[in-house]
Amino acid sequence: MVDQSRPGILPAQAIAALHEAGGIVTRQPFDDDQVQPASLDLRLGRTAWRIRASFLPGGNLAVKERLDQLALHKLDLREGAVLETGCVYLVELFERLNLPADIAASANPKSSTGRLDVFTRVIADRARAFDAIPAGYEGPLYLEISPRTFPILVRAGSRLSQVRFRRGVSRLSDLELLNLQKDECLVDSDAPDVSGGGIAVGVDLAASTWNGLLGFRAKRHTGVIDVDRRAALDVEDFWEPIRARGQGSLVLDPDAFYILASREAVHVPPDFAAEMVPFDPLVGEFRVHYAGFFDPGFGDAAVGGLGARAVLEVRSREVPFILEHGQIVGRLIYERMSMRPNVLYGELGSNYQGQGLKLSKHFRPLV
Repeated sequence: MVDQSRPGILPAQAIAALHEAGGIVTRQPFDDDQVQPASLDLRLGRTAWRIRASFLPGGNLAVKERLDQLALHKLDLREGAVLETGCVYLVELFERLNLPADIAASANPKSSTGRLDVFTRVIADRARAFDAIPAGYEGPLYLEISPRTFPILVRAGSRLSQVRFRRGVSRLSDLELLNLQKDECLVDSDAPDVSGGGIAVGVDLAASTWNGLLGFRAKRHTGVIDVDRRAALDVEDFWEPIRARGQGSLVLDPDAFYILASREAVHVPPDFAAEMVPFDPLVGEFRVHYAGFFDPGFGDAAVGGLGARAVLEVRSREVPFILEHGQIVGRLIYERMSMRPNVLYGELGSNYQGQGLKLSKHFRPLV
């Protein structure tokens, strides 16, 4: 049964129990690896709509009522379809919710989705915010998809987003976070910056860390990326490697997309989950990390994660901006699990455990 008492993020076994109790309704049985240690992957349904613009339905409308006004045409995803860059699509998901009154949910792009610069947001009926599903919600879920750099091939069942379920208040206070840092070394910093319930993460632009490789800049006008194929593509067909030049800094080009890595190694203990959030939109003209969930066990030495870095998905805005080595680019928010997951990140053969500077799973290793 689902734990009815402890606040916190629901682990894999509680998500499975919630599904069995009718809180998560699916049109098809769960995939074998769909339930993650602290989240559930969401699957695209059979139809995508190309829409004129992003929208929120507001307090009194279902998504389909707005969709009738905004849809331009349909795409059948059963055999696969290409979603073009610069366009906005909406797909009803296979999963719908019938949540208990004390359980809410929040969504985020999967790591591989963010690393492809694919912008996704979950929308619920009567929603006033993206990616936020209120406690007791009953109804369908939709995914807004907007490829920013690469066209992507998707199909019914493709998994671009994930959802977490939580009961009550689970976020750690600054004092609790400082104590956990002392006990567990959440980030390998001698003087961690902790405020607002988050621990600061900086960018790694040191020439020595990755044998002189600082990161990758996405190319334009590339081929299509099949989101369901692993290790199928050559890196340099889609990415320009950025080499160090001894400056310890990087000028971000306006509207370009970069993959970089955190200066600090990150650790998420088994009884906690974490999420990367923007540091402060006022400190610079850039955005970091579309895909922000870190499961319990990420970077944990017991499951092969010693020294795991956070991969940073960075996009500059309207003006060029200089990033300096160690500059704070995000904060890790830690939350309690309602109970320890029966499986940890890394025990599933996860793609990014123990990672350094790493592109998405779709690319072969760079030689």
